[in-house]
Amino acid sequence: MDAGGYAAPVPYELSVDREFCAAHALVIAGQREPVHGHNWHVTLVVAGDALDGDGLLCDFHLLERELDDVLAPLDNADLNATPPFDEVNPTAEHVARHIAEQMRRRLAACGETSHVHVVSASVTEAPGCRATYRP
Repeated sequence: MDAGGYAAPVPYELSVDREFCAAHALVIAGQREPVHGHNWHVTLVVAGDALDGDGLLCDFHLLERELDDVLAPLDNADLNATPPFDEVNPTAEHVARHIAEQMRRRLAACGETSHVHVVSASVTEAPGCRATYRP
């Protein structure tokens, strides 16, 4: 924290973008809407304080592979029938949180990325409609 009580910004940040297709039907105010599909656009942002010996915060390819693995069960799926959304309303907010938390676990388990943390995961389910989760 700086003298004003604010956290100092982290000097390095990376983002990767991906897309998947999935359908969902939300329950809003007790009413289930019709099943409909989206081309979901995902942006994952990670950050860290230090670079490795090669001058990298993290290899983009590693982030892409891990994010692809997180998204694979969601791609071309009915989210309402896909864990964890078979028990949680598959809102864009919940999808963003799921992606961020899965990536947080994966990066923590990968020794070469222990200094990298997830800043946010954003999903856009329709143009101009974005939800962002920051762990």
